[in-house]
Amino acid sequence: MQQSKEQRVHKVFEKISDNYDKMNSVISFQQHIKWRKDTMKRMNVKPGSKALDVCCGTGDWTIALAEAVGPSGEVTGLDFSQNMLNVGIEKVKSMGLKQVSLIHGNAMELPFPDNSFDYVTIGFGLRNVPDYLQVLKEMNRVVKPGGIAVCLETSQPTLIGYKQLYYFYFRFIMPMFGKLFAKSYREYSWLHESARNFPGMKELARMFETAGFKDVFYKPYSGGAAAVHIGYKK
Repeated sequence: MQQSKEQRVHKVFEKISDNYDKMNSVISFQQHIKWRKDTMKRMNVKPGSKALDVCCGTGDWTIALAEAVGPSGEVTGLDFSQNMLNVGIEKVKSMGLKQVSLIHGNAMELPFPDNSFDYVTIGFGLRNVPDYLQVLKEMNRVVKPGGIAVCLETSQPTLIGYKQLYYFYFRFIMPMFGKLFAKSYREYSWLHESARNFPGMKELARMFETAGFKDVFYKPYSGGAAAVHIGYKK
């Protein structure tokens, strides 16, 4: 019996959780750290704010948000892989971040009331959900009027030559890295598939608008290998 996308993704992340952070650095050549730093600068997170990190994984962006909101703020990280969350829980404990809660949940049905957060983020998680638009609508629902939603994700390079190189890397080289460093060739092959099928920057910006966001801004990173999208809730 064929697995649904949700079941397949869950299985992938439950398996790769212990090596996820190391592999992120390997497969992005540590560029994901620079992309997130630039994104955080653009967000200009205010101390004392409430933030939600959807598909938080092992909690790196959750922790960056927690440092930005400070002890008087609140940050919730949500993920549907308990193994990934367990790695994040240990990190948060070791850093003594009392303002962070990590919870098990589904991005398609966020367990929060309307207008709950000043900032809602999703980093390298949107491409793994069954319905991109449904998750964006949920993010729009739980963010407060005047708040912002931010997606940092792989994208689709458009430059001839670079585009072909990017797809070659994702299809052949990245799964080999997965096999070498994490004994997970099949799981990293899935990540190629999810990145290949993900919308380009303009299409994702239109999805943000369809979900109800205004003044949508996007910026490519590393020639379009990744991009940040920011939408405002009026």
